[in-house]
Amino acid sequence: MKILLAYDSLSGNTKAVAEEIERLLQEQDHEVTTFRVSPSANYPLDKAYDLYMLGAWTVDYGRTPTDMKDFIAELEMKPKHVALFGTGETQWGIENFCGAVDRMSQYFKSDYPTLKIEQMPHRKEDYEAIYQFVQQVLEKRGGVK
Repeated sequence: MKILLAYDSLSGNTKAVAEEIERLLQEQDHEVTTFRVSPSANYPLDKAYDLYMLGAWTVDYGRTPTDMKDFIAELEMKPKHVALFGTGETQWGIENFCGAVDRMSQYFKSDYPTLKIEQMPHRKEDYEAIYQFVQQVLEKRGGVK
């Protein structure tokens, strides 16, 4: 399956999650195009992808970062198959925890599972959650090997 994996990361937390997702996908022989969104990037959007996996940190009490919003605006149309993940901090209030994930999920009207990790993935439970997320997304899309 061809998968686009795009993420935005401020401190490296979301990048670490994206790297683990990429590793798990590649272990199952999926073709993964991975990149960090940025204003100067030239996105490989001329290809067709079977699945989009987008990740972001959360800014301003539950908002999606500008670079991710700009990337989403560059998509010619809303992809049908979008799975979303992100990192956040509950110290800003549970109602704002990984709010970017919730906002992107609403925008895409995604019925795929979402993944929310508190700060940097470092616990066994974090890596198990990432593994389960990838498996559930692939199962839903029909790409589990």
